[in-house]
Amino acid sequence: MSEPISAADPGDFEATGPMSGDASNGGASSLSSAASSSDASEETNQAEGAYWRENIRLLVTLMTIWFAVSFGCGILFRGFLDQFSLGGYPLGFWFAQQGSIYVFIALIVFYVVRMKQIERKYDLDD
Repeated sequence: MSEPISAADPGDFEATGPMSGDASNGGASSLSSAASSSDASEETNQAEGAYWRENIRLLVTLMTIWFAVSFGCGILFRGFLDQFSLGGYPLGFWFAQQGSIYVFIALIVFYVVRMKQIERKYDLDD
């Protein structure tokens, strides 16, 4: 009724035997397969790390620009910018009300375009 329990992992599909191809190598194919699998895994980890470094660098850069435009131009440098006008309004006021929104939308468009390039670079595009 019960079959003997083997020491091999039931999920191990690389067992040697008559159905596994070349049984004469004594399991060497599974060792080389495991080595190539770890090499591929290491390359994948390096690619993932490079992808995320580039992604985070882009996000930090764009968020810094957005902060500088919205907080800097709209609040910190408002006194200086108010000596100029755009559309009949002081430039500092314009940045606080409209300019930071326009810059934010432009940054979103730039982010989408740049992320598509990065994803193609790392072969992650759809």
